[in-house]
Amino acid sequence: VQLQASGGGLVQPGGSLRLSCAASGSIFSINAMGWYRQAPGKQRELVAIITNGGSTNYADSVKGRFTISRDNAKKMLYVQMNSLKPEDTAVYYCYLGSRGMDYWGKGTQVTVSS
Repeated sequence: VQLQASGGGLVQPGGSLRLSCAASGSIFSINAMGWYRQAPGKQRELVAIITNGGSTNYADSVKGRFTISRDNAKKMLYVQMNSLKPEDTAVYYCYLGSRGMDYWGKGTQVTVSS
């Protein structure tokens, strides 16, 4: 299983970005997909996750600003990030859980700065 994240970049505070993650390889069943992030000097943390049934969970810090979605047919995962803040600056990683295994993409840098 390979995960390729894209869409990161530099954005001003209050701006928006949309991250995408393309999953490929032998994926027989997906339990959940999600986004995590890691800022310099901090541990990796959950941003948002969506289960195979469509249930979502968000970190308190992004509720109301970020929206996670997926396209099962295309094996794509997205997160729309609005009202971005400097504290959202981090490397964002795509995650996929399948049959007890965890898969991670390489990450995409998001920098929120004026």
